[in-house]
Amino acid sequence: MIVGVLKEIKTEENRVCMTPAGVEIMRQNGHTVLVEKDAGKGSGFNNRAYSDAGAEIVAAPKEIFKRAKMVMHVKEPLPPEYDLIRKDQIIFTYLHLAAAEELTQVLIKSGSISIAYETIQKADGSLPLLTPMSEVAGRMAIQQGAKYLEMAQGGHGILLGGVPGVDPGTVLIIGGGVVGINAAKMACGLGAKVYILDMNLERLRYLSDVMPSNCFLLMSKPTTVRRLIKEADVVVGAVLIPGAKAPKLLTRQMLKTMKKGAVLVDVAIDQGGCFETSKATTHGNPIYTVEGVVHYCVANMPGAVPKTSTLALTNATLPYAVEIATKGWKKAMKQNPEIKLGANVVKGKVTYQGVADAFGLKYTSIERLLK
Repeated sequence: MIVGVLKEIKTEENRVCMTPAGVEIMRQNGHTVLVEKDAGKGSGFNNRAYSDAGAEIVAAPKEIFKRAKMVMHVKEPLPPEYDLIRKDQIIFTYLHLAAAEELTQVLIKSGSISIAYETIQKADGSLPLLTPMSEVAGRMAIQQGAKYLEMAQGGHGILLGGVPGVDPGTVLIIGGGVVGINAAKMACGLGAKVYILDMNLERLRYLSDVMPSNCFLLMSKPTTVRRLIKEADVVVGAVLIPGAKAPKLLTRQMLKTMKKGAVLVDVAIDQGGCFETSKATTHGNPIYTVEGVVHYCVANMPGAVPKTSTLALTNATLPYAVEIATKGWKKAMKQNPEIKLGANVVKGKVTYQGVADAFGLKYTSIERLLK
């Protein structure tokens, strides 16, 4: 199969979907790899590294879309690429369609096979292609929260870890999944007082066993959220419903009860955000303030640390990409139920329930298209 590696065009997105080492493995499996010129530059991989690995360097994305059977991104296709997507072409990337109605309609009309990284799921419920970026984003959430607590950045001047004789800051993490536990590790390591809220009692029991004594585990309830946001210096939104819109857990009215200069970090912004006042921001303009509360809602947080993120992402995505390229999308989905769950829009049909529900669209089981 001819596989295309595109250069990211999202604002300040420096990741790339495949490393030169990944190209070499693709080549070993008999596939041709087209890499857009300078696609790996932001992640520290020059064109020579890709050509030495066996890739063909292509000058423009138009040629990749024209020639490749499968095109790969890190982030979702953007408007300049919409008309380039071909019928029966495999689009393999993060899509987050439940928060992107326009892109959903584009993919429906294109007749492409759109497979989303974020909904590929193992039998135990884990999301193997979302996990590495969730690990990065969770850790970054505390770095950013700590930075924007500085008064010069708009915060109210609290050092999260405190110092001897002075109370540390308080961090509230809503959601105890991969993002939540990684955020908590960072916050606890700084010495902050950390609360994790989750609705899964078994998850809370597990976290109780592995987290340090400055981390407090509580069942997530509206009353608990309302109480703790009054104390919090940083609130991290770390909730996820795979393939669906994130629930709104903090209302604008609730912000009025928070400390002025507190910081909200909405890691769920790719899925529409879990705070009512959230709107996507960029690395170049990452924050805004509502009711005196600083909001950090960058939709591609791991893109700020591409030399870490690209390696972590490729480690996870490459085996699936090789399987899809080697077997074709139909056989890969029939033989691997994890890949089958990645099917979001296939040949004009919405094949993921969460996406159909988000926009009131007809849902078609992928099983019907695999016959």
